[in-house]
Amino acid sequence: MKPVCVLGNGQLGRMLRQAGEPLGIAVYPIGLDAEPQALPTAQSVITAEIERWPVTALTHELAGHNAFVNRDIFPLLADRLTQKQLLDRLGLATAPWQLLSDADEWAQVFTTLGELAIVKRRTGGYDGRGQWCLRADEIAMLPADCYGECIVEQGICFSGEMSLVGARGHDGHTVFYPLTHNLHQDGILRTSVVLPDVNAEHQQQAERMLSAIMNELNYVGVMAMECFVEPEGLLINELAPRVHNSGHWTQNGASISQFELHLRAILGLPLPMPVVSTPAVMVNLIGTDVNLDWLNQPLVHLHWYEKEVRAGRKVGHLNLADVSPAALSAALNALVPMLPAEYASSIAWAVEKLGCSCLLADLKRGSAPTKPANRISFCPNIPQIFL
Repeated sequence: MKPVCVLGNGQLGRMLRQAGEPLGIAVYPIGLDAEPQALPTAQSVITAEIERWPVTALTHELAGHNAFVNRDIFPLLADRLTQKQLLDRLGLATAPWQLLSDADEWAQVFTTLGELAIVKRRTGGYDGRGQWCLRADEIAMLPADCYGECIVEQGICFSGEMSLVGARGHDGHTVFYPLTHNLHQDGILRTSVVLPDVNAEHQQQAERMLSAIMNELNYVGVMAMECFVEPEGLLINELAPRVHNSGHWTQNGASISQFELHLRAILGLPLPMPVVSTPAVMVNLIGTDVNLDWLNQPLVHLHWYEKEVRAGRKVGHLNLADVSPAALSAALNALVPMLPAEYASSIAWAVEKLGCSCLLADLKRGSAPTKPANRISFCPNIPQIFL
């Protein structure tokens, strides 16, 4: 099989490399400043773990590579303006939005979009950075360089967040995982929960939407679609043209991980529907040192990225999966004293999603259940919405 070069050498490239090893696929995550002549790019299939990159000697050479899968799609989806325009063109539900060109537009913005505005940089913002949640008396806090470089969306009072991870092959065949429930705090994904018995209506709607996007773009590989849950159904928040944080649970909770699925798709290998037969949970490790006591729990799989630990930085994740929601909940509750205090609420949320909070969380904590974390805590002025 052809080798695969991954543009970007962060944790996603690392996990793609790990997924390729059992299949005999050589995967090379490469830094943006690597020397092209030192890499096997000529005979490789090229993919990326990032949506946008600067011009370097390497990226300049790869710009003309005929096996760079999705090369022209990355810039389209990396820009929130063109991403939103794509969704509108396809008639897919997303929050009402507009380009924010000038400070003089604010009166019209609040008249059109309502009293709460979510401002997002067109490119580069992620994990809560490059985003602002503003009411009319707070617009002065927006940096001046945002005008013309941001979109503004209507603030949505959603009841929850879900993501769909799917893949499309060169032949147009698509496969999907079950919808994943996600909890964000301060704009960063904290915890994901997947249940094999999903809401069929939501699953079908999400698959139709993501299929329409991938087919329109002739996309090949794994793509993730983040959605808000509203009474009327799902509302697309953002797209990621790559393997995604909310799909990390698939490493230990599905018959084929998202990383293997992506390699299969871009290399033209068989693409069966992944089998998910048990509940699974992913806990992001954010700015916390490794604790080998986590491994005392038999259901815990540690994925450590070997990165310098800094506040707000994703440095690893824990995956847990089991046929018994009660056993899974017990393992999660056992992790609480081994993690920083701020993890307690997100683990309580995961236990509640598994349907075991009353039975097990009380026993483990010896107190009343903790209320799930604010679903939209990165926008503190929005009324609290709990799952």
